[in-house]
Amino acid sequence: MKNHLRRIAVAGSLAVAALLLSAPAQAQDGFGVRAGYSMDPDQFYFGGHVGVGPLVGRLWFRPNVEIGIGDDVTTIALNAEVAWWFPTKGAWKPYLGAGPALNIYDYDGGSDTEGGLNFLFGVAHTGGFFGEFKVGAFDSPEIKIGIGYTF
Repeated sequence: MKNHLRRIAVAGSLAVAALLLSAPAQAQDGFGVRAGYSMDPDQFYFGGHVGVGPLVGRLWFRPNVEIGIGDDVTTIALNAEVAWWFPTKGAWKPYLGAGPALNIYDYDGGSDTEGGLNFLFGVAHTGGFFGEFKVGAFDSPEIKIGIGYTF
């Protein structure tokens, strides 16, 4: 349990540091990096994404790859998510999204490939920093809490 709290504290500290260092920019399109903590399996994860859009109005395609390490398993999540951006006048832009996932679990004694579904809520600064909360269904990790930066 202490490791989980330590990981959440580190992720929170990184979020605050990135928030303080973010500079204004125009959009959340382009390539980016992400990292965070997942539950069930309990893992640290990292990865990358690309913002492609808009597809229609404020709806963007935001595919990403996340690699999770810990809980005696390595996870590779290939996520084909879309995000709808709320209209705001400020520098912070909230979004909601969802999408299918292909999850590859590698553990001692074998591996499994399972389909999943993610639902997400996030908030992104026009400077590139974002924070995201995901809830997984089917065979995706139950919860992911992460931060990232889009270049």
